[in-house]
Amino acid sequence: MALKKIGYAALCVLLLCFGAAIIIFPERYVNCCFQGFALWAECVLPSLFPFIVISLIFIKTGMADKASLPLKKLTNKLNLPQNAAVCFVLSILSGYPAGSRMIAEFYDSGALTREDCDKLAPLCSTSGPLFILGSVGYKMFGDKILGVKIFIAHALSAIIFTLIYCRFRPKSRPAPPPAKLNDENLLYNVFYGATVSVAVAGGFIAFFYVAAQFLQDFNIFLPAESFLKLFMEEKAAKALCMGLAEATTGCRFLAESASPLKGAVAGFIITFGGLSILLQQLSYLTKTGVRPIKFILIKFAQGILCFLLTFLLTL
Repeated sequence: MALKKIGYAALCVLLLCFGAAIIIFPERYVNCCFQGFALWAECVLPSLFPFIVISLIFIKTGMADKASLPLKKLTNKLNLPQNAAVCFVLSILSGYPAGSRMIAEFYDSGALTREDCDKLAPLCSTSGPLFILGSVGYKMFGDKILGVKIFIAHALSAIIFTLIYCRFRPKSRPAPPPAKLNDENLLYNVFYGATVSVAVAGGFIAFFYVAAQFLQDFNIFLPAESFLKLFMEEKAAKALCMGLAEATTGCRFLAESASPLKGAVAGFIITFGGLSILLQQLSYLTKTGVRPIKFILIKFAQGILCFLLTFLLTL
């Protein structure tokens, strides 16, 4: 309890200092906030919004439940819930935080138990191909092939880790029959929900873009950077630290690095997600019973696996 109080006190002091810095240096941080929203509009919005709409239509019309039926035997053998394959496909197409949003939707409908959500949380915590191939690979790094390699490693890290993790979890119960559709204003609710989700994602990105710059400006990352510089080039170390706060920002700065490890580091940043993406996902997952600390540790392990796979693919 004492450690918890100390943690809250430290967070309050840090937030107060952050707010003071914005007031004292508005020309620095107001512009950073604008850059964060610009980054969201350019790199995240085009790849996220259409697929969230598609995913919500699939779920709310019951098509996702029907599509999962042919894969029932396979998911049972892998000790996964029946909706696992559909959730993963929609997640890997949509990107963060759509997979977590879908798990919450299925949980609210009664199609998933808390144990099911615990299994699906790491599997459906993925970025999308438009972001990794287009925004990171092509726009930031200027290398489509690198983007493909990162995406392959990213998807494999989610699948491999989940299959291992689920071997040690209790057996999933049979899925209940799909709930009857009773939504007279389906399209409005779908577009409203998708718009809110994407706007919230933009708020997270802009806030943590500014926060990452604040932490960099006041050398709060310095101890971690000094340690990381033992293994990689200085710019890559700084980019990784910024990526721990906001993944898109970290990838953007990483593209300026000459480090031979930058592809593997980008894989780690994207897969771990950084504080911004982790909190976006947990805003949906906590109500399903997923424990935050456990989820963050799982994502860190997935990030390490993606780093190793990307490193092997880029040799």
